[in-house]
Amino acid sequence: MRVAVFSTKPYDRQYLSETNAAFGHELVYFEPKLDLTTAPLADGFPAVCVFVNDKLDRDLLAHLAAAGTRLVALRCAGFNNIDLVAAGELGIDVVRVPAYSPHAVAEFTVALLLALDRRIPRAWARVRDNNFSLDGLIGSDLFGKTVGVVGTGRIGGLVARCLKLGFGCRVLAFDQWHDPALVEIGIEYRPLAEVLVEADILTLHCPLTPETHHLVNAATIEKARPGFMLVNTSRGALIDAEALVEGLKSGKVGGVALDVYEQEADLFFEDLSNEIIQDDVFQRLLTFPNVLVTGHQAFLTADALRAISETTLHNIAAAEKGEVLENIVVAESVSAAPRDNPQGGK
Repeated sequence: MRVAVFSTKPYDRQYLSETNAAFGHELVYFEPKLDLTTAPLADGFPAVCVFVNDKLDRDLLAHLAAAGTRLVALRCAGFNNIDLVAAGELGIDVVRVPAYSPHAVAEFTVALLLALDRRIPRAWARVRDNNFSLDGLIGSDLFGKTVGVVGTGRIGGLVARCLKLGFGCRVLAFDQWHDPALVEIGIEYRPLAEVLVEADILTLHCPLTPETHHLVNAATIEKARPGFMLVNTSRGALIDAEALVEGLKSGKVGGVALDVYEQEADLFFEDLSNEIIQDDVFQRLLTFPNVLVTGHQAFLTADALRAISETTLHNIAAAEKGEVLENIVVAESVSAAPRDNPQGGK
């Protein structure tokens, strides 16, 4: 099948091209994001392949449908960036990559937590300047701390296991579905309000839905344990960034590690080192010494990129052959349950 592949970087092209040797699709790569200004590039393509920050609203989908597109292949698990109702009405099938390497995101989550807690980026920067002072680098043991895990699907479950069995943390979990295997090892499911009150550390692993939008906001921050640390490798809009800034200023939030950000579509995956960033909230976050931000890279391992490419190209092949699409996404499948939704390829 002839496929217009948008939002591609060198690593996308490398792994997709290598994997495509077994499928034989005609992949045409475009570096820009897919939007109304770039949509004409996809004219005549029966399929488009997009990433997490391509926003496919009704107007864009209407353009694609009119130009002959009948399949949208997401190179990610999340689908909050596409109007599924409009896609269904326009006769466009949407497929995704429901799982690839949950270990990639889970391991990165723990790495962010450790880097934040032990001030590793700050220490590294000091040593580069021959400053070996330890002032301001005091961390805390994770052993014995109470960690709240919001969403215990593939990724959240791995994080919960790691912190419970590997670090000796007390782990409280919030999810509409309780995983018996996690309960068996001593992880306690609690209502979100109780998790917030008791957690020294809160880590988010749920999809973005209307119910989880701004799950962490001024009210929840006020209820949380003073000085708690927050980690988010799921979806940026789970956190109200302006409320987070206020929580950091007051000291209510003791530290933050983010791999995602609500307005990241205008920032992440691009080199903006010579640009003036116009997002004042994001820039304010970067001024805090207890904030660690990475650019949506938790998914970025060779293993995950191979798996993403394999599933994406398999989805396209199934559509071309008229087979049942096992990874199809329709509007009715959107759920409010706080299950983890891997990023990017997350």
